[in-house]
Amino acid sequence: MPQRRTVFFVSDGTGITAQMLGHSLLTQFEGVEFNQVTLPFIDGVDKALECLERIERESLRGSGQPIVFSTLVNGDVREVVRRANALFVDFFETFIGPLESGLGVKSSHTIGRSHSATDKREYKQRIEAINFTMAHDDGASHRELSEADVILVGVSRSGKTPTSLYLALQFGVKAANYPLIPEDFERGQLPEALPAFRQKLYGLTIAPERLQEIRRERRPGSQYADPANCRFEVEQAELLMKREGIRWINSTAKSIEEIATTILRELKLERHVY
Repeated sequence: MPQRRTVFFVSDGTGITAQMLGHSLLTQFEGVEFNQVTLPFIDGVDKALECLERIERESLRGSGQPIVFSTLVNGDVREVVRRANALFVDFFETFIGPLESGLGVKSSHTIGRSHSATDKREYKQRIEAINFTMAHDDGASHRELSEADVILVGVSRSGKTPTSLYLALQFGVKAANYPLIPEDFERGQLPEALPAFRQKLYGLTIAPERLQEIRRERRPGSQYADPANCRFEVEQAELLMKREGIRWINSTAKSIEEIATTILRELKLERHVY
């Protein structure tokens, strides 16, 4: 039986930073199953005590010492949670001290600074990117495509929508996406709205077998999910993208994060961090 541990991501803000850093570390440990629990907005001693109680309850279950990844800024709150019978990994304590020494400047110890709307310009840019991406999902709109940073193309269910939304949410990238459909293959041409923006196009392809699995869950028994049809669409989409000089990536075994990072690098898009 694999080892099982409960992991708590504890933060006085959203918990996103603790999750990202903690998850990156946990992926290095194969053969261990992690039950991951996020406890956000632990911004006072009363909430810290509730958090402490929950961690202690987990430690008494006898499934191994819990692990706590913390980005708590307030020292009093942090010391309460630290009393838990758990392996406590404090990201702020680990990194803030060396940074203060290196910079010669004291940290402001401001709660929730990393994921807030305090920088109104950058926050507005991200919201605009999300709205643009939602409005231009699956070829829904041809308007204002000149504002797009990237236009993803590929067969239906190849990962265009989640990749577009990830680019917008994480990096403020305005990402449109268009499906390549049988009519495009018959004409041997891209959708009419796209050739003018060829330099912004990036393709996603996928293994036909995986595509068939995804489509079968959505429309079982349909022509849309037929294995032969999936093979045909993937082959034709790749031929079309090759003929049009469009770079593409195979999404079959890649995470959204890997796909997005590849697109940012290959199209040389500025990578904002929020």
